[in-house]
Amino acid sequence: MSSKMKTGGVLISLLCLNFGVFIIAGQHTCPANLEAKCEDDGWTGEFFPGIPSIKYEGPSSKNPLSYKWYNAEEEILGKTMKDWLRFSVAFWHTFRGTGADPFGAPTKLWPWEDGTNSVAMAKRRMKANFEFINKLGVDRWCFHDRDIAPDGKTLSESNANLDEVVALAKELQLFIFLKSLQGTKIKPLWGTAQLFMHPRYMHGAATSSEVGVYAYAAAQVKKAMEVTHYLGGENFVFWGGREGYQTLLNTNMERELNHLAKFLQAAVDWKKKIGFKGTLLIEPKPQEPTKHQYDWDAATTFSFLQKYGLAGEFKLNIECNHATLSGHRQLPS
Repeated sequence: MSSKMKTGGVLISLLCLNFGVFIIAGQHTCPANLEAKCEDDGWTGEFFPGIPSIKYEGPSSKNPLSYKWYNAEEEILGKTMKDWLRFSVAFWHTFRGTGADPFGAPTKLWPWEDGTNSVAMAKRRMKANFEFINKLGVDRWCFHDRDIAPDGKTLSESNANLDEVVALAKELQLFIFLKSLQGTKIKPLWGTAQLFMHPRYMHGAATSSEVGVYAYAAAQVKKAMEVTHYLGGENFVFWGGREGYQTLLNTNMERELNHLAKFLQAAVDWKKKIGFKGTLLIEPKPQEPTKHQYDWDAATTFSFLQKYGLAGEFKLNIECNHATLSGHRQLPS
């Protein structure tokens, strides 16, 4: 596959980092064989101009854009820091977060945003993502499917949008690998399906009482797992933000848990069918946005997996604040 880049009259400079990664700078970061999909007249130049590659300078450094303690290649107990600390750029928080809260308007406005959620805008964000990753000197990123590509009017249209953006991400990953002196591979730490923001999921996805919603969610997970596999992802995450209840007055818990187990079993079966070698992860959280989420904490989730014969198929992705939210403390008071 060719790594020739379209420059549009602007020279692409490749700046070697301390981490053995290269920065893609200049007007375009799109391989020549994807030019038709990557045309973008709305933005030229770097996305983060004036920001150099972030290097380790030691604890005495006064440079705010440097690593004081993190030295990626330094070995500790037989492994490098980058192997111990697998930092990953979260696309959702980094590029889709607006800085808004329930009491105020957005405060984080990226200069390259044009106010749309088009495929062209999604590809521009993806190019910004890879420039950001490279300048940080990390080699992993993570995403929800709807973070990186817009919802369409139909599932087929949504999948087509995702395919187009993922094709660009794949080419950018390959380009960095081919140009890196150390063969640096940038890949997703995890991918996942966003099954909580669209109104269809207001009463759950795998636990929805509407069979059409359940089926749509299953199809969305199927596609999200496929693209995670295609991009070389190491894990696939299930975060059930809507898999729970607001009140017990209209909830059949046994039925919903049975449906959730069948949903997860189908995901296991699909993982094996497509040859995805990554780990399936469940991320427990007790509540928010639901009043009660079924995977309340690690113990609850493991009991659920044991009950339904899934304990050998999943591991847990523990988010520290979710554990705190469920009443657990990291250290005794």
